Amino acid sequence: MADRVISPKPRSEDVSLDTSLRPRSLTEYIGQEKIKENLRIFISAAKGREEALDHVLLYGPPGLGKTTLAHVIAHEMEVGIKVTAGPAIERAGDLAAILTNLRQGDILFIDEVHRLGRAVEETLYPAMEDYALDIVIGKGPAARSIRLKLPRFTIIGATTRLALMTSPLRNRFGVIYRLDFYDQTAMEAVVRRSAGILGVEIDEGGAVEIARRARGTPRVANRLLRRVRDYAQVRAQGPITQSVAREALALLEVDESGLDDIDRRVLQTIIEKFDGGPVGLETIAAALSEESDTIMDVVEPYLLQLGFLDRTPRGRVATRRAYEHLGIEYPEEERPQQPTLF
Repeated sequence: MADRVISPKPRSEDVSLDTSLRPRSLTEYIGQEKIKENLRIFISAAKGREEALDHVLLYGPPGLGKTTLAHVIAHEMEVGIKVTAGPAIERAGDLAAILTNLRQGDILFIDEVHRLGRAVEETLYPAMEDYALDIVIGKGPAARSIRLKLPRFTIIGATTRLALMTSPLRNRFGVIYRLDFYDQTAMEAVVRRSAGILGVEIDEGGAVEIARRARGTPRVANRLLRRVRDYAQVRAQGPITQSVAREALALLEVDESGLDDIDRRVLQTIIEKFDGGPVGLETIAAALSEESDTIMDVVEPYLLQLGFLDRTPRGRVATRRAYEHLGIEYPEEERPQQPTLF
């Protein structure tokens, strides 16, 4: 499933491209308008007082621009930024080494902040609140604790699993934002901007077609744009038009709603093998020879977002919209109503 072209999780091929396409200012950053407006106020106020920005926590599905937004904030604040990830900070000493190298106003970006170890979190609390680092020197009766003062800095944390963060850590962030999926207009703007940077000739119809199938995720849009660019270069020898985009995306098996072969197989399994449901997650996974966690974490969220799938106490149920999308006649007999699980 990691090889899906519409997967929002980063691949090695995305790293260099994401860097070249990354906006540098809030003006260039597309979408998330409410977040941008609030950030403009906070950044302007912090710069006016010549203070460090409050600690910021960004959460939401992968591929929506949390890392990009952290770099934009650093550029707007005109400060340096150091990047790390929760799993990379294994010991409290690793964190201490990073914090003592920060300068006044610098930003420390921690990706996957929910995966910080407990000992590391305990070290981070006084650093975030008091800008101080407590270090124990020596062992046994001779051990003593000293407190190192740190320059005022900002931590920007990013996570896709807010519920896995501990309450003490979450409460120490002064600004918490959820990044939402992008609408069609914003996605079209992302495609046009990326095409301009990459030097790809694309018309309005081509941008609309790629944006429609990008699942509201800029990273997916940029990946699809690269694949369609390759197709246009080899097969069409010209710009990306709507028809060229449709042909290329059909070859990639990404349909008009952004569903790929695995998404459709899940829906078809529920409809054709289990009469539309309800059917348990483990049963679906066994029928597809996939892990149930993979189905739940990778496939289900987008199907639920589109309204193609419903969760009930008895299992998963395919909705009328799923039948219509797959071109299968919806059974008109009365179905028992099931309360949806939240």
